[in-house]
Amino acid sequence: MNSISVLHIDLFQSGRNTSHFYFNTMKEHLVVGHRHIEKPHRHDFYAAVLFTQGQGVHEIDFQKYDVSGGSLFFLSPGQIHSWELSDDIDGYIFFCSQEFYEMHYVNQKLKNFPFFGSVSFPRKLQLDTDEWLKNKTLFQELGREHQSQNVMKEGFILSLMSQVFINATRLFSKEIDIHASSASLSYFKHYQDFENLVEQHFTAQKSISYYASLLGITPKHLNRIAQTVVHKTATDVITERVVLEAKRMLMYLDESLVEIAFRLGYEEYSYFVRVFRKSSGMTPTQFMRKYKV
Repeated sequence: MNSISVLHIDLFQSGRNTSHFYFNTMKEHLVVGHRHIEKPHRHDFYAAVLFTQGQGVHEIDFQKYDVSGGSLFFLSPGQIHSWELSDDIDGYIFFCSQEFYEMHYVNQKLKNFPFFGSVSFPRKLQLDTDEWLKNKTLFQELGREHQSQNVMKEGFILSLMSQVFINATRLFSKEIDIHASSASLSYFKHYQDFENLVEQHFTAQKSISYYASLLGITPKHLNRIAQTVVHKTATDVITERVVLEAKRMLMYLDESLVEIAFRLGYEEYSYFVRVFRKSSGMTPTQFMRKYKV
């Protein structure tokens, strides 16, 4: 049984003639989409959420984040998320399809932004007062433009979205100590290439040496890159991607734990359980009891 629904933008559109972009306040969004978003679910679109008041917990791919005023979140297609929010919650939310954004920006892909392109990056920024006000203004302007009939409306919406994404990328970069030097940009590019390779091969290949060889660098240097960019070893990055896939499969598939372990490249089920428990703090069976109600 597939217990996690996949939501599409047009579910939230209320008769609008476009299914590529959506904007709303959080209060209204929770009213409009309540029947769709009260349980864990995933999207086929990219999303950004800015909370301006209230409290709560936002769980994304089985990781819990605290919610308060100034919390800014980003979600990629396929990620499972749910939230528990206080009655006074408010803020702003927008969705966009990959097609909507990338048809207009030929040389800029949504996955180039670290919070959309990397499963290892955190999904939350907690903004200080200045950045909170800056982003609040951008979201409010997005809302006004979305309701308008202005000339070149789409282009202006895209430019405002890009400002949100670029500003957030700069803030994330500060948090992970990547500065605008040629060396650091090289590290970030290498890390993106590493994650892209992991995405292609993680079920079959789990050794650092394999990925370092494809990148044309030493395993030691690959570790240094991963430690610098996401404060994790390269092995951690690989293992976390495998375990994330295991969690998703445990939620979606009616297959035995042994079959799932085999599909993820583990011939010994007991070893898969050890890896899963070390990474997530629980066994696959305990995970299923917690999430697959």
